[in-house]
Amino acid sequence: MPSVKLLDASGAIAEFTLANERTWAPPTKPSFNRVAYSAAHVVADARRPHDPWLAAAIDWDATLEYRRHLFSPGLGVAEAMDTAQRGMGLDWPTSLELIKRSVTVAKDHPGATIASGAGTDQLVPHAGLTLADVIAAYEEQVSAIEAAGGGLILMASRALASIARSADDYEHVYGTVLRQVEQPVILHWLGDMFDPALAGYWGSADLDVAMDVCLRVIETNADKIDGIKISLLDKSKEVAMRRRLPTHVKMYTGDDFNYAELIEGDASGYSHALLGIFDAIAPAASSALAALAGGDAATFRRILEPTVPLSRHIFAAPTRLYKTGVVFLAWLNGHQDHFVMVGGQQSARSGVHFSELFRLADAAGLFDDPDAAASRMRHFMSVQGVSQ
Repeated sequence: MPSVKLLDASGAIAEFTLANERTWAPPTKPSFNRVAYSAAHVVADARRPHDPWLAAAIDWDATLEYRRHLFSPGLGVAEAMDTAQRGMGLDWPTSLELIKRSVTVAKDHPGATIASGAGTDQLVPHAGLTLADVIAAYEEQVSAIEAAGGGLILMASRALASIARSADDYEHVYGTVLRQVEQPVILHWLGDMFDPALAGYWGSADLDVAMDVCLRVIETNADKIDGIKISLLDKSKEVAMRRRLPTHVKMYTGDDFNYAELIEGDASGYSHALLGIFDAIAPAASSALAALAGGDAATFRRILEPTVPLSRHIFAAPTRLYKTGVVFLAWLNGHQDHFVMVGGQQSARSGVHFSELFRLADAAGLFDDPDAAASRMRHFMSVQGVSQ
């Protein structure tokens, strides 16, 4: 197997030889007993002249090809809702264009599921912002996405978090918007580790109090809700909320630290998946989910559990920078021909971080072509000052 000179935790150079022991293969006709969405990344256009901190340039062909990569092993796509890029590089007009193009691609994959993020990120922050403005912004995006097709994910709103003064404000905004949706939607509760602007969402910094408010919204509008994705990185909170949901409302885990055990579940139930890490581990996720659906929980754990240390590393604080690791792995696996990101986020992590990511990805058997991945890693490390 190939070797690469990497950095260790202290910054010292250390030789690493890949093992890449893969004992699984994606199923040819995947069938799952969990709903599984991947929050998909976009591929930047590295050759277009622009200022990446100020504007997004998208390589549409490569971006849509990555959606095909996710659809093929049976995963759904959660489109234009990735918090590491939506609102941190992708504006609403570009997001809507992405949604329209992805919905079209999904039609080429029978049975493919796609749900798209509706938020309020077209609002310009100003002193006079009102709840009516937030509602109108949600309505605009919901209407546009429903016209494009596919499902809806009602994203958490920074604008609402900035002006809400009580739980009543959240219940009013969500109730007004949910009454108008055509089909049941997925709600989205994102912790402030993913987006600091969402601190105190649902009207309280106390997660138990916030959960009560969120559950009231769900119970009051249960016929309009397919499920809720929560990303609090606290498995006990997710399980507690999962046990309190109305029978037909799904829990979609967004816990990129504990997803394996939450998806497998316990005697009282399980979580479905809407995960950023599934973008990076799609073949492994598909193989594990197929095993679980076939009643083979041991194989599910054997495939998926080795990916958890990688995910915890990619999503390490500051968690909002996680997409850098996801795109890095896509590049190493040859799904894009460069490591350039929307917003210039390829610079968000260190050479030490990328070195450990490489080791953990190898331990999980995630390199499709170890020699090609090692070659790219050597080139990358050379610009980190590590001669190969």
